[in-house]
Amino acid sequence: MKIVDILEETYFALSANKARSILTILGIVIGISSVIAMLSIGQGAQNSITSNIESIGSNLITVYPGSQKSGMVRSAMGSAKSLTLSDSDAIINEVSYVKAVSPEIFSRYQVTAKGTNTNSQIYGITSAYATVKNLEIASGDFITDSNNENSSKVAVIGPTVRDDLFGEDVADSDVIGQTIKINKISFQIIGITKSKGGSGFGSQDDMIFIPLSTSQRFLSKDEYLSSISVSAYDADSLTSVQEQITQLLLTRHNISDPNLADFRTLNQADIAETASSVAKTFTMLLGSVAGISLIVGGIGIMNMMLTNVTERTREIGLRKSIGAKRKDISNQFLIEAIALTIIGGLIGIVLGFGISWGLSYFGSITTKTTLLSILLAFGVSTAIGVIFGYYPASRAAKLNPIDALRYE
Repeated sequence: MKIVDILEETYFALSANKARSILTILGIVIGISSVIAMLSIGQGAQNSITSNIESIGSNLITVYPGSQKSGMVRSAMGSAKSLTLSDSDAIINEVSYVKAVSPEIFSRYQVTAKGTNTNSQIYGITSAYATVKNLEIASGDFITDSNNENSSKVAVIGPTVRDDLFGEDVADSDVIGQTIKINKISFQIIGITKSKGGSGFGSQDDMIFIPLSTSQRFLSKDEYLSSISVSAYDADSLTSVQEQITQLLLTRHNISDPNLADFRTLNQADIAETASSVAKTFTMLLGSVAGISLIVGGIGIMNMMLTNVTERTREIGLRKSIGAKRKDISNQFLIEAIALTIIGGLIGIVLGFGISWGLSYFGSITTKTTLLSILLAFGVSTAIGVIFGYYPASRAAKLNPIDALRYE
C-alpha cells in the first residue's frame, strides 16, 4: 500500500466523524499548549532570577556576619556584630585582585514626606557602593566621600520610593532638594537612582541610600556593619579573592578554626548557580504538571481508536479477505493515531506560544519560549500518538478475517 493511499485513507477515516476527531485533537491541543506555556513561564523565571543577580553587581563577593550565640541559644545567620569598617579597609588594602569594597549597614525604617509614608530599606554606604553594585544615577548626585566625612544628612532614593512618597507624575527635578524623615530624622534628597527593575522587599528600586557614617551615628548607633560587598577584577579571580578574604578575616578576628568563623562569604557565581538550579527544578515541575494533561489526551486517542476499530471491524475483515496483511492494517490505524497527535501538536504549539506571549504582554509575568521546548512538546505529542495508538492498531491487525466479516 502506497503512502499516498494510506494518507488518503487516514483523511477519510478521520473526517468520517469530525466531531469525535476534533474532541480527541482538543485533548492534545490543551496538553501541548499547557506544556509550552508552563515551560515558558519557568524559563522566564530562570532568566529573570539570573538577570536580577547579575544586576546587583559584577564579580561580587559578599561578606556577612555570622550567627550570634547567647548561652546555648544560637541566633540566625547575620545576627552577630563581627564586621567593622576596619575589616573593610583591610580587604581593600591587603587582598589582591580587588576592584572596590563597599561597607554597608542596612535595615528597614518608616519614611515620611509631606504627609505620605513608606517602609523602605535604608542603606548606609560609601561612594564605592555605586561601583560595586553597578548603580547609576538618574538625577542629582550620589553619596560622596565628603558626605561621609561630615556625616551629612543627605539621601539618594530609588524610583519606587520617589513614586510612593511624591507620586508618579512628579518630575525628578521637583523631588531633588525635598526633605524626607527617616526614623523621625530629616534628610535632604540629593539624587534619584535609575530603575533596576524587580519588586517586593528585594527590589533595588525600593531603597534609600545615606552616608555610612550618618547611618552609624543616627540610626544603628554602633560601629558594626551589616555586610561588606567586594568586587573582584574578573570572574576568574573570584575564588582566589574569596579565599584571601576568608583567611584575612580569620586572622584579624583571631579565629584558628574556619568552622568557628564569625562571618560567612558568598560568591556571586555560587548564588547564581544555586538560583539557576532552583529555577530549573521549578521549570521541570511546571512541565511535569502540564505533561499530565498530555497523558490524558493520549488516553482520549486510545479510546477513540478502539472505538474506530470496533466500528470498522467488518471493513478490516473485508480488507484482509482481499489480501491486506497484518502490517497494512496496523500501519493504517497507527498512522491515524499519529495524525491526530500531529494536528493537535501543531495547533497546541501555536496556542501555547500565544498564551506565553499574552502572559508576558498583558500580565507582569516574564516568559520565554525556546525552540527546544517547542521541539520537545511536539516530539512528546508524536510519541504519545505512537504509544497510545499501538494497542488499538495491534488489536485491529490481529482480528480474524472470518470473525471480522461476521461481526454485527
